Amino acid sequence: MSRIGKQPIAIPSGVTITVDTDLITVAGGKGTLSQATLEGVTVTVADGVATVTRINDEPKNRAKHGLMRTLVNNMVVGVTTGFSKQLEINGVGYRVAAQGQDLKLNLGFSHDVIFKIPAGIQTKLEQNVITISGIDKQQVGQIAADIRKLKKPEPYKGKGIKYVGERIIRKSGKSGKEK
Repeated sequence: MSRIGKQPIAIPSGVTITVDTDLITVAGGKGTLSQATLEGVTVTVADGVATVTRINDEPKNRAKHGLMRTLVNNMVVGVTTGFSKQLEINGVGYRVAAQGQDLKLNLGFSHDVIFKIPAGIQTKLEQNVITISGIDKQQVGQIAADIRKLKKPEPYKGKGIKYVGERIIRKSGKSGKEK
């Protein structure tokens, strides 16, 4: 049995989980999230605990078991505490500014890059650090990855956009000597 899938999901107070035949809806203090149920996996809610079970031990259903449990758990965590990612901008002249709901990034190109922030995502700017937060873990991670993709950190000087705490492996230049 899946080690992740067999763990029960504790439902905190103020969170309600509604299970339909093909949709799971989790509502809490920060908002509401929905997820389509995967075929071959059932979710049941009883006594403040949600459990995920599979109908049989076919490899297809075993693969979906842990995934469905993680998706439901991420929805519960999202509507209670939320998720956030932090990006750091390094480089001379690289800047970020808020332009309404969007981000205006100066990344060394001949033009400024305007990044549209979708609904449900909040951004906070502190000097060269962008904090992206929201209730949907997948959406927060995707937005952070899209912003990082605008100017990935390069290995020679470390300029670009990186996650806070990400380690960039540096290369020596042409001369081959270490700096």
